[in-house]
Parts: sequence; C-alpha cells; structure tokens
Amino acid sequence: MSQEEQNGREGGGADKGGRAGNGAAGDAAGGPPLTDAERVAALTAERDEIKDRMLRIAAEFENAKKRARKEQEDAESKVREQVLRDMLDVIDNLERAVGAYGAGGAPGAAASAAPDPAAVLKGVGLVLRLFQSKLERYNVKPIAARGQPFDPRIHEAISRVETADVPPGAVAVELQRGYRIGERLLRPAMVSVATAPAGRDGKAAGGPDGGGA
Repeated sequence: MSQEEQNGREGGGADKGGRAGNGAAGDAAGGPPLTDAERVAALTAERDEIKDRMLRIAAEFENAKKRARKEQEDAESKVREQVLRDMLDVIDNLERAVGAYGAGGAPGAAASAAPDPAAVLKGVGLVLRLFQSKLERYNVKPIAARGQPFDPRIHEAISRVETADVPPGAVAVELQRGYRIGERLLRPAMVSVATAPAGRDGKAAGGPDGGGA
C-alpha cells in the first residue's frame, strides 16, 4: 500500500469520526444539532430574558430607594414635630407668666399695678428649668467651661483676662454656654481665657511701669 492510500484511509476515518462526534453531540442535546438560525434565536431569547431581569432589578432598586427616602423624611418630620411641640410647652408657660403680670396677657385682663419681682424671677426660673428638661430629652447637655483648661475643640476664646481665680490658660469667664448633643458638639462655649496677673513689682505686660504701650 502506498503512502497516499494510507493517508486517504486515515483521512476518511477521521472524517467519519468527526461526523460521528457531531451526531453524538446532537443526541446528547436530545435532537439534531441546532442550525445557525436556531442558535441565534436561542441567544436572542436568552439576552431578552437577562435584559428583562435586569430591568426588574433596577426598578426594584429604585423603588427601594424611594421607600428609604420617604421613611427618612417621615422620621425627620416626626422628630421635628416633637421638638416643636416641646418648644410650644415652653412658649405656653412664658405666655402664662407674662399674662399673670399684666404684660400682654389675655385681652381685657387688668394690668397688675405692681408686679412682684421675686415672683417674676421665680416664674422665669421655672420656665428655664422646663426648657432644660426638654433639651435633656434630646440628649442636649451643657458643656462645663469655667475653671476648665481651655480646649479649642469645645471653647471659643474671644478675649483674655488677668486673674488669679483660675490657673493661666483656663477658662476665666463663660460668656455664652456651649452644648453637646450626645458626643457631638452642638455649639462651642464663648469664653475669656485667664492669663497670669501682673507681678507685685507693678510691672504689667504693657510696659515696665504697668501702663500701656
């Protein structure tokens, strides 16, 4: 047998094996091999299904965002309403105090000829304590300032004052109280910071005889 005949037989066997393999693939798929058009149609259907699924997921995600935004707005509104209701309690007490002493009370009410300053002060103190209790409900608490070391994170220094009442660098005067809400700073305290007083020899920071520059 020549080399060409042997190659022909081997080629024929490979071709038969290839066709047999294709047939096996078709049988494994439950039928004959798909045509190009059928494959394109199957891929198109799969693409459309994936696209439809992605559109549904996107719509569900957008709806979830809207629900979360609505829930957040509702929660903020409830908190805001609660705060305002508490402030109305304070206003009510202030109006009662003012009305009780004839300064803008109910229409037609007779004005008090001589309000008792002690009673007025007591009424204002009661309203102030009410206001403070309302703030505590929201975890709003004052910041200790006077006598404490100056801390730029919670104190805002607007001046310096010579004093021996507190150590130099500490808060000597609290001009406006600061507040925290929880662990966060709501408003810094406005303070004056202490500096060492002039020495006994009469020399001050401004000049050798204690005068200004």
